[in-house]
Amino acid sequence: MMRFCLPLVVLVAVLLPATAGAQTSTRILVLPFEAAPRESRAVWLREAAAILVGDELNARGVPAIGRVERVRAYDQLNLPVSASLSRATVIKVGQILGASEVIGGSYRLEDDDLIVEAHRIRIDTGRLQPHVAERGPLKEMFAVFDRLAGRLASGAPRRPEVPAPPPLGPFENYVKGLLAESVAAQATFLETAIRDHPGFDRARLALWEVRHEQADHAAALAAVAPVKGESAGARRARLRAGVSMLEAKEYAGAAATFTALLDPALLQTTKPALPEVAPILNNLGIVQLRRGAAADEGGATYYLTRATDADPADADYAFNLGYAYLLERNFKAALYWLREAVRRDVADADAHYLLAIALQATGNGIEAGRERELAGQLSSRYEGADPAAGGRGGVPAGLERLRLDLDGPSAARPDPIMGISVQREQRDLASFHLERGRALFEREQDREAMAELRRVVYLSPYEASAHVLIGTIHLRAGRPADAIDALKIAVWSEETAGGRVALASAHLSMKNLKAAREELERALELDPASDEAKRLLETLK
Repeated sequence: MMRFCLPLVVLVAVLLPATAGAQTSTRILVLPFEAAPRESRAVWLREAAAILVGDELNARGVPAIGRVERVRAYDQLNLPVSASLSRATVIKVGQILGASEVIGGSYRLEDDDLIVEAHRIRIDTGRLQPHVAERGPLKEMFAVFDRLAGRLASGAPRRPEVPAPPPLGPFENYVKGLLAESVAAQATFLETAIRDHPGFDRARLALWEVRHEQADHAAALAAVAPVKGESAGARRARLRAGVSMLEAKEYAGAAATFTALLDPALLQTTKPALPEVAPILNNLGIVQLRRGAAADEGGATYYLTRATDADPADADYAFNLGYAYLLERNFKAALYWLREAVRRDVADADAHYLLAIALQATGNGIEAGRERELAGQLSSRYEGADPAAGGRGGVPAGLERLRLDLDGPSAARPDPIMGISVQREQRDLASFHLERGRALFEREQDREAMAELRRVVYLSPYEASAHVLIGTIHLRAGRPADAIDALKIAVWSEETAGGRVALASAHLSMKNLKAAREELERALELDPASDEAKRLLETLK
């Protein structure tokens, strides 16, 4: 049955006390270890330490955040992956990832011995816990980190089913492949690791990422094809093999590969699937979307609807479903799902542009124009774009969003608030959470404030004052690019001198003096008495 009514998810999170939004998970973030002063050997051990400690904690049932999420958080803060961080920045990274603790450490080499020391920092207090240290021959590095992680995990036993680590040489090449700056060097290190240890599936998955990034889909498929079914990485490898087939337009093979990852009973039931199968259902929907399968063959909207049922909070699944409905010219359903995508990620330029097309098609020309204008502000791709140009009703091709992994929603991604009724008391709820967010912001409790403000923009996506506060929080947390996105939405929603000044400050952080000057001059047009605009404009002179 075609569905474009509201999903039956209770608005629990919005009605909870403010403390609920600020709860911290029990996950632990492990950072690269620092080399001791004057220690220039084995630089690769910085990253190796983080990987091994994280692996060993997970092997003991202590959830540690993986490298992919850590690198994503570094990108969000504009930090180099190899950066040495202050304690304040360490805490920021941990907060972005929803960690309860951060583990850092150092290492040094004495002749052929490796000495490692680790410490824990609690996110809620910023307090440093007592250090622990281990020592052993470098060739027994895995045993050294095994003992270190055991102490960090308070002696929790290692699960027997966890596979043994690879030989030291291939592992070193694997880590160097992750850290290499050029794609060619990455591939060389990873291929050497695989050649020396063909069963090193983690290196195969990393090589797939390199080849996928190069759009060499045949080589990417060849990298993961040998992964055996009993391997811990088998399901990830099969998903990625399906992605490579899909990108190579081998649609039948891709569909068969994705379907084999699902329980056959899942496709015979109307019950929502578990979140971990949502990436598979999403990718199956994209297979059908690209090959233009008819609805009676299990069309794109069927699988994408199942993906949104399985993981209602994911913005990409809502976007893909709205995109598929738009391509089918089912504008009513497209409007609903694209609005839901915007609720989950209000800075999504693609979603705003597609929403403009759907609005135009349903006769809402004025609102369509505003959405098109916002899309142009958020992305240069849509500046002056004309939806009437091109085929498929002006709908751009290739916007669908594949999933390359089986992981659920990232902790770094905002956790949107789902609701059963967008009409019922939304304005009152938005005002309530806006006031709480503003009070927390003024006390510089930014994490708790952000949780409240995200509730506001879910309930009222174009609430300008909420976006100003969100942008200011991003700015003082050192995330100017995110601040600019939020503040552009703020001044588009309701133009004020304060919003323009805040946007100018964000541009100044990015050293874009021309854009900052334009914003300040516009602020003074709106409020000639703005002291802050005058002060910042004077600094530019």
